[in-house]
Amino acid sequence: MRDFLTAVGLVFAIEGLLLAAFPEAMRKAMAEVAASDGHFLRRIGLISAAIGVVIVFLLRGLNL
Repeated sequence: MRDFLTAVGLVFAIEGLLLAAFPEAMRKAMAEVAASDGHFLRRIGLISAAIGVVIVFLLRGLNL
């Protein structure tokens, strides 16, 4: 549970930094995402989740 909460905290920190550093680019990106097809977003979400799981699996396996 500690690792999960750490990951959630990192997501908030990274997104906050992106919003602070590039507010106009983030606004444009969010508008594009809002206008995208739901199936496309679902596919991107599943691919992103799979990449995240692989990264965690590799890091845990390498004991980094």
